[in-house]
Amino acid sequence: MRRPMLICLVGFCGIPAALAHHSFSAEFDANQPITLMGSVTSLEWRNPHVWFYVDVKGDDGNVTNWGLELASPNLLLRNGWTAQSMQVGDVVKVEAYRAKNGKNLANAHGVTLTTSGKTLFTGSSSGVGL
Repeated sequence: MRRPMLICLVGFCGIPAALAHHSFSAEFDANQPITLMGSVTSLEWRNPHVWFYVDVKGDDGNVTNWGLELASPNLLLRNGWTAQSMQVGDVVKVEAYRAKNGKNLANAHGVTLTTSGKTLFTGSSSGVGL
């Protein structure tokens, strides 16, 4: 009796990740490219996508926090990233595509670490500019 319950419990654990996954075109607009420059405030190195957050200072002096989606951790690792490639406090320049919902979210397709000038391949699912 315990084994079927355990199997069901383990099976349901993957549902939130599966529901959270989406296609690029469902969430982001390839016709709305943006460039952001700011300081990394946090990183979430987990499936199905890695996310990082950047404080961006606007022309009016106000600071806005942006969430930026990358590829899966596995794809990033295969392309030379590690969980330490970008650290909280790093200043980055990000080429991205805005979220369709107008929130401060975007899909990053290019990340440049401004201190070293190193550009990291993001594994963007946009298919634009690749």
